[in-house]
Amino acid sequence: MAFAFSISYDFNLALASVCWSIIMEILDQFTEKEEGRYVVYSFLNRTFRLDKEKARARLAGKMVINGTRSAELNVLPIKYHEAYRIYKQMKANHWEPDVIDMTKDCALWNSDKLNARERWIIEMGVGYFSAAEGIVGDSVLHVIEDNLTAAELKHASLRQIAEESIHMDSLLHIISSLNIDIDEVTAKFQDIPSIQKKNAFITRQMPELKMGIDLTVTKNKQKFAKAIFGISQVMEGTQFYALFAMILSLHRQNKMTGIGQMFQYTLRDESNHIALGRYILEKLIEENPDIWTNDFRNELIEFMREGVALEKEFVLDCLPENIVGMTQKDFLDFVDYNADRRLESLKLPRLSEVKVTPFLWLDEVIFLKKEKNFFETRVTEYQTSGSLNNTNEDDLI
Repeated sequence: MAFAFSISYDFNLALASVCWSIIMEILDQFTEKEEGRYVVYSFLNRTFRLDKEKARARLAGKMVINGTRSAELNVLPIKYHEAYRIYKQMKANHWEPDVIDMTKDCALWNSDKLNARERWIIEMGVGYFSAAEGIVGDSVLHVIEDNLTAAELKHASLRQIAEESIHMDSLLHIISSLNIDIDEVTAKFQDIPSIQKKNAFITRQMPELKMGIDLTVTKNKQKFAKAIFGISQVMEGTQFYALFAMILSLHRQNKMTGIGQMFQYTLRDESNHIALGRYILEKLIEENPDIWTNDFRNELIEFMREGVALEKEFVLDCLPENIVGMTQKDFLDFVDYNADRRLESLKLPRLSEVKVTPFLWLDEVIFLKKEKNFFETRVTEYQTSGSLNNTNEDDLI
């Protein structure tokens, strides 16, 4: 047996040596040289002349809007590196709703251990987000991504759209697991005035942008910028957070932990969406300084102010009175706190005096900073192998 192994080993070693010699012989025939604006590659009997000037022109032609469009979605050469980093972070954080165990949620939902106010919060969460995630996905696809011209920005936006589909799928997983009446979910979206007003507010200028407008005109560029601000900073960055915090507050009390896990992962996704939207908006303004007038800055501030007022009305509908572990004031302050963070990130003035979050524990929930037991539900970092960790959390939350 040892003799046979020795022969096999020697044969494989000899074969590897021959293969390596052939490879080196081929590589010796590969040459690279520069001829003015060209790089010339020669390999065996083939020669390729690559134009460096064309590559430079391709990079120079990359713009957030009104840049060079190409048929292929080729991100090279990369100009907007931060967008590509956020894309990789989103991809690394990929998750699937079907892997979340809903057994304990179902048992609790069908027992008498949840009071009516706690059930109402869950129902409002499912009812609102089942429509709101669709609004975000549709707006990013038909308003934002469609008008972007730099491939890496489009690439990241397409990843966001895929995540909005995952979020909608998670809500279907909740509805089917708990056997919630789909008509009741639809009714909450259609019949509750605070939800109607929030969604009408965020979508009122989308139809014009979906039809296509001339983005070389300053007022149209401002409409596009306002749409990015509205979706990423007002809706996802401000109007989502209070309801997320309510559901995660229940999760901290060991209630509806399966739903809590899904909302943890969803909220971490939203953090990346906020960062991406802000980055695109900053680069849009940098390349189009005609947008950033005093009047337009004031328009964005007033837009956020209106969004905050509508969100506070919605919070009072979700939490009509204080319950264990939750007070109306904390959630109303949380709305102000998040709105000011979004404004300050764009160097716009604050709207309130709330400078400290009432929910210090929420950052740990979003980022799953360490492996731990959340009561009986084990929560670990749901990331693919080789994933990137957030290096600056303030850029993402």
